[in-house]
Amino acid sequence: MKEIIADVTVIGAGLTGLTTAYLLSRKGLKVKVIDQNAWAGGQIKTFKEEGFVFESGPNTGVVSYPEITELFQSLNGECELENARESAKLRFIWKGNQFHLLPSGLTKSITTPLFTLSDKIRILGEPFRAKGTNPDESVYDLAKRRLGKSFVDYAVDPFLSGVYAGNPQTLVTRYALPKLYNLEQNYGSFIKGAIAKMKEPKTDRDKLATKKVFSCKGGLDNLPLTLANKIGKENVLLNAKEATITPMEQGFDTTFNFENERISIKSKNVITTVGGYSIPRLLSFIDEQQTSSISNLIYAPVMQVGVGIKNTGSLKFNGFGGLVPSCEKRDVLGILYPSACFEERAPQDGALFSFFIGGRMHADMLNQTDEQIESMIVKDLHTMLKFPQGTKPDMIRIFRHQQAIPQYEASSGKRFEAIDNIQQQYKGLILGGNIKGGIGMADRIRQAFQLAELIK
Repeated sequence: MKEIIADVTVIGAGLTGLTTAYLLSRKGLKVKVIDQNAWAGGQIKTFKEEGFVFESGPNTGVVSYPEITELFQSLNGECELENARESAKLRFIWKGNQFHLLPSGLTKSITTPLFTLSDKIRILGEPFRAKGTNPDESVYDLAKRRLGKSFVDYAVDPFLSGVYAGNPQTLVTRYALPKLYNLEQNYGSFIKGAIAKMKEPKTDRDKLATKKVFSCKGGLDNLPLTLANKIGKENVLLNAKEATITPMEQGFDTTFNFENERISIKSKNVITTVGGYSIPRLLSFIDEQQTSSISNLIYAPVMQVGVGIKNTGSLKFNGFGGLVPSCEKRDVLGILYPSACFEERAPQDGALFSFFIGGRMHADMLNQTDEQIESMIVKDLHTMLKFPQGTKPDMIRIFRHQQAIPQYEASSGKRFEAIDNIQQQYKGLILGGNIKGGIGMADRIRQAFQLAELIK
């Protein structure tokens, strides 16, 4: 067995793991990253075919925290942040037989056909409603109580489909959307809270959180590839199979199969960033009763289909894309317009679309054959995007993710408690990744900064 000595071992070469390792290496620590996949980046992967640049996993992030800007600044232009065009602020919601613009202000909320008249009137009373008392209230129940059912159906539900591919009736607000939960708890109202937050003074660092939608020049996987290069390819060990962690008197021993031999990395600290389903095997020295609260985390299955049209004719697509409420009973969760948001994602006269299918409420869709999916896409190009009947994609690629997006449901509290207990019991072992702290790219980057601060 080959033995390696390091200060920190990071399990998982996704965005969280690579960002953490990069930050630690900048502090002068010797870091080793291992991953069972053959590529760095986890769910993030960019493809380039026939003039189209498309993603198989996340398409975008949001600059929600200063850490995102700080990370890109530290890379000195080796990976460039690309903010979406201003038109990306336009979001559409499907109702009936067409997409409607999602209103962005009170006046447009009153005139939109998406919401009922009674709910439009109801929203005027939102600042005066009592706070909720159930800490585990679902997003569905909270939004219905404060805004009305049509707002849930045509704003909240499709938003959650786009973020979590989840069910608003099972996602718990304080875990899944903590900012929304805190608006009501701290200010008594979404509207009053939003106004108060706008008036709060901002430091120069606060202003780095621009709230803009972002990608990377040339595709999202330029970020993990740049981070891996900065860490050093000799320190990022891919195709690392059957990894297990064992506590030692001083630190931990991480063993795994790599290039036909068993490797042992001895380090004072270990940071895991793997999915909840991998925790019992990885931490086999911990009683399964402790890890079961982590491993029972549910992941929504998602299929993403990259669709390219080389010439859209008279059709123009401006905006971020369109989402489909579950009450509309369609198979697709949403259609994003990446080429409308970012440069050089499609040929000059063409367009790139990302169809999202499946999720918690349509998990069976991932059992459809490629032929069935392609037939559905061709139909939706006509019925939803208004291409002429029979229009065929010039490029189509199907990506299936059985364990795509973690669902922050009622069990999340016990999961967070179990993580804290394990970390208290085994000093130097840190459990990160999307099992806690949010699921978006911004959440992953911010958590990486937090994890790096824990290592002295």
